[in-house]
Amino acid sequence: MNHIYLFGHRQPDTDSIASVIGYADFKNRSEPGRYIPACCGELNPESRYMLERFSIPEPVLIPSVKPKLSDITYKPVFSLPQDVPAVDVANLMVKEGIRNVVITDATGKPVGMVGEHALVGSYIQKVHLAELAVTPLPVESLARILDATIIVSARQILEGRVYIAVDALHVTLGKMTAKDIAVVGDNEPAQLALVSAGIACLIIAQGAPVGERVATAAAERGVCVLSTTLDAFGVGRMINLSLPAREVMEINVPVLTFTNTITHARQVVSASKFRAACVVTTDGTLAGILTRTTLLDDVRRSVILLDHNEASQAVDGIEEADIIEIIDHHRLGAITTLKPIRFLNDPVGATSTIIAMKFMESGLTPSRGVAGALLSGILSDTLSLRMSTTTHRDIQAVKYLASVAGEDPDQLGIELLERGMDLSGIPLEIILTRDTKEYILSEKKVVISQVMVPSFAWNNERDEAIRAELARIKATSGSAMFLVLFTNVLEKSSDLHGIADPDLIEDIFGEDLPIRLEGVMSRKLDFLPWLGARLRGQARP
Repeated sequence: MNHIYLFGHRQPDTDSIASVIGYADFKNRSEPGRYIPACCGELNPESRYMLERFSIPEPVLIPSVKPKLSDITYKPVFSLPQDVPAVDVANLMVKEGIRNVVITDATGKPVGMVGEHALVGSYIQKVHLAELAVTPLPVESLARILDATIIVSARQILEGRVYIAVDALHVTLGKMTAKDIAVVGDNEPAQLALVSAGIACLIIAQGAPVGERVATAAAERGVCVLSTTLDAFGVGRMINLSLPAREVMEINVPVLTFTNTITHARQVVSASKFRAACVVTTDGTLAGILTRTTLLDDVRRSVILLDHNEASQAVDGIEEADIIEIIDHHRLGAITTLKPIRFLNDPVGATSTIIAMKFMESGLTPSRGVAGALLSGILSDTLSLRMSTTTHRDIQAVKYLASVAGEDPDQLGIELLERGMDLSGIPLEIILTRDTKEYILSEKKVVISQVMVPSFAWNNERDEAIRAELARIKATSGSAMFLVLFTNVLEKSSDLHGIADPDLIEDIFGEDLPIRLEGVMSRKLDFLPWLGARLRGQARP
């Protein structure tokens, strides 16, 4: 199933979280399990209270929607243990039409890779036949490599040098030990002499007959006898491929995890001499192999954006995601898509109102938990229907949701407000940045934060600390202005604190900050349009 993730804005408020939960539930009624409520930032105390009160699971935290390796569909991975002969690696390459085989240890973790060039090196690295050798290798494996018949099986494991009996027999016998292997042709006296010398194994090449005397003597002396149709040179070539994979593999293979982004993976694979990388699970076990071909596909996560429509407020990596729908109640911002999408922007008091209306219009009834969440979202964003942004549809939605959830909206609104205004024990930096919106106004980057306070004494007593913290935050944010609205619900007004170039502050506000803004409670309706108009006026020559 192609999951679709629903996101609110980067610093999610209660309306953002509630609308994500509500719309995911609405969409899953027709496509169960496909729509996933998500968030890209930490939840505030008010939102956590809402989730706890209505027993709703917290949306999954996804800080970025940049495509990751976990979003790729992998082909079957081809790997072999490090003790298998190199010839098995070559056979796997031919059979599957692949250029690299991952080599793993006994636990399934990648330890190296055998590519075509490594196999070629293994095949030709020993030019002189006298340098041939086998590492510890079962007799059955050597027979399989040489396509040989075991005439006498006198021992299980072979390990030693390999001699081609092309010199005078006495010269060859003088070199050999009880561990070594000899390759001879159709020469029974030489065969008997080598067996009598007590070597480990006798390989009879070119399909030469093995006489009864040779087989009997070999059995008595504990000498293995193999018969192959290969000639002596062919035996030598194939023995080079009897080396275990661990001795021909290349190490330092790039390793990635499913959490790595595809952008990073492309860089790693491109820089690798293998033009490939191993993908492992959390415990390091091989899960897949990544090649340039694998990375050709355009992988994008499907997302729905709620309660915002500006890229600056969206989840990180939104430019690499597939936006399929936007539902919002704010001003139109700068966001683009590659194809037509559904875009519903309705100037009501909360995005949760839009979702509630969808339930009402469709005849579907939300669960008590979802109804409670949507109710909380509307009450939070409209300050219990007191904000100037409140519409008759917000009032209608509150009545409907309150009846479904079995809640008193007045009491719930008070409890949400108390949680939202509880600033005790919270660092000033978090208070000033946890509910921020970023805008581009008259080509200036402006960040506006909003903090609900029980009284204006709270911010007035901290004026110097607020000014210093805002200066620090502005320097790191790269904004032209960083403003904070301290909103008092009971007095239906806000104190504006902020930091910017002094001349800009003077041109816009006519005096230094902070100032009292009577009747200003909504950032998006009461303050932002006014500020944008002043900035346009300030920008004129």
